[in-house]
Amino acid sequence: MRYIRYTIDGVTAYGIVDNNLVQELTAPPWSDPERTGHTFYLGDVVLQAPCQPGKVVCVGLNYRDHVQEFGKVVPDEPVLFLKPGTAVTGTGTDIVYPAMSRQVDYEAELGVVIGRRIRGAKPEAIRESVFGYTCGNDVTARDLQRRDGQWTRAKSFDTFCPLGPWIVTGIDPGNLNIRLIHNGVVKQDSTTAKMIFPVDRLISFISEVMTLEPGDVILTGTPSGVGAVNPGDEVAVEIELIGTLKNRIR
Repeated sequence: MRYIRYTIDGVTAYGIVDNNLVQELTAPPWSDPERTGHTFYLGDVVLQAPCQPGKVVCVGLNYRDHVQEFGKVVPDEPVLFLKPGTAVTGTGTDIVYPAMSRQVDYEAELGVVIGRRIRGAKPEAIRESVFGYTCGNDVTARDLQRRDGQWTRAKSFDTFCPLGPWIVTGIDPGNLNIRLIHNGVVKQDSTTAKMIFPVDRLISFISEVMTLEPGDVILTGTPSGVGAVNPGDEVAVEIELIGTLKNRIR
């Protein structure tokens, strides 16, 4: 199933996508909503970020080739950082290049959308906590990351967390092709099978640190091939069985 968050006639709502039709829901899809009976053509709605996470928990250095690309040591446990909800934007919107940065990079990532509250997850409860999956772009002001020696400012600018185009349920995240296309050229091309810490392990580890709430998102790391963008560029994150998240740089 594909679930979206969309705007039409000034009203924003959640919906189920069935072929080219959107069936409006009464509430976020992880909260057991009903269908309102209102139906729209997909081409008539404006897609928003598919959820409004209270927090986006990101994982650094989770692909071996990316670790090698940056000259780092493979971590013994997941490396975590946060993006604020104000960084989240949807497909088709602009990523705003901040004036204080001189190098902004793309990072294609699989996003995990949490569907139920989870804390200190036992292995058998982990998969039940996942609602679905989406595409993400962990946009980073790389020069500021190097300057600060930590990642908060570099990762947290408004529009630095594109998500979308929708949330897909019922798929296995263990071996999905993931690509980043920059101005029509493939720059990242890998598979989620190359993650150092797979999705189940990440959820277990993160839930030992903080409570995960419905609608929260985990970005699971990026493969090698990250690179810089410039105003006017287009970047697209493509993940098998999910779809394509497209944004321009402004």
